[in-house]
Amino acid sequence: MEMLELLKKITPEIVDIIEKRYLILRAISYNQPIGRRALSTELGFKERTVRDEVGILKNQGLLSIDLMGMYITHEGKNVLSNLHSIYGNLKGIPKMEERLKEVLKIRKIIISPGNLSENSMVLKDMGKITNRLLKESLLAKEVIGITGGSTMAAVADEVTSDNKIRDVIVIPARGGLGREVETQSNSIAAKLGQKLGGSYRLLYVPDGLEEKALELMLKNEEVKESMELIDNMNTLVFGIGRADTMAKRRNLSEEKIDALIKAGAVAEALGHYFDIKGNEVWEFKTIGLSLGKFKALNNLIGVAGGEEKAESIIAVSTLNQNMTLITDESAAKKILDIVSNAT
Repeated sequence: MEMLELLKKITPEIVDIIEKRYLILRAISYNQPIGRRALSTELGFKERTVRDEVGILKNQGLLSIDLMGMYITHEGKNVLSNLHSIYGNLKGIPKMEERLKEVLKIRKIIISPGNLSENSMVLKDMGKITNRLLKESLLAKEVIGITGGSTMAAVADEVTSDNKIRDVIVIPARGGLGREVETQSNSIAAKLGQKLGGSYRLLYVPDGLEEKALELMLKNEEVKESMELIDNMNTLVFGIGRADTMAKRRNLSEEKIDALIKAGAVAEALGHYFDIKGNEVWEFKTIGLSLGKFKALNNLIGVAGGEEKAESIIAVSTLNQNMTLITDESAAKKILDIVSNAT
């Protein structure tokens, strides 16, 4: 990257040009066919800027345009693929990953440039990264657990089927939570299992059953089989939740939520609520992966972005050093700010 640093010194405007054209190519790739007005809204660029840049990219053979809108060409896809690492280096992502790994003391950090809270394409990028990591590390007869939530649903959406048959089983890591079918762990596990060319099992139990009802459910043969698979899980893909957000999703009372916040709870994982140092504040009884099993796993992939998740990421990262974190630039910067201000 010495040449890139030299170019930045001689022509500092090159950074803005590369960023602008990279973002346009990426947005069209994810949303094609798309019109100029919709593209300018998606990126927050002026329509004149989009028109000028699109004209240049079209002349270079990277885009095609018809009555339906703009498309990225085969050559454009190749250029976009090569631009990913260049764009990351321009934004200082590799150095930020190294610093964050030192701070969180976990196995690996992968940062997607941008802010998930402001740009939905960042979540798509994080999903594609998760897809690549999963396929690179899959072993025969592997049991993969996945949690629910909107982030995990987006991850499953970005997993691409490659028509390979894999001897893997995907299992929900916990019972169902919330009313939206698309973000239920059962739905996500089924979709992921199919796309990976493996199989899946479901866990027909809602999150947060009363103790007596839970005991009865655990006598069911299908539930017992699912719980045995969870106990034999090798890999977990999971989202990292804020304590207040997850408490509201569980319909906890305002008094309980206030008590959790006053106790310092900033994160939730598998029904357990933690303060920023990873100390458990409270447990909501759930069915599925235990905290002990979570801490003992050798392969965890945590996916979370947005600066509002920074404290939650810090807390959960203390629980298992075998974790790979896929996050975004805004969360990474916020985590480094929090750590810096604490020292």
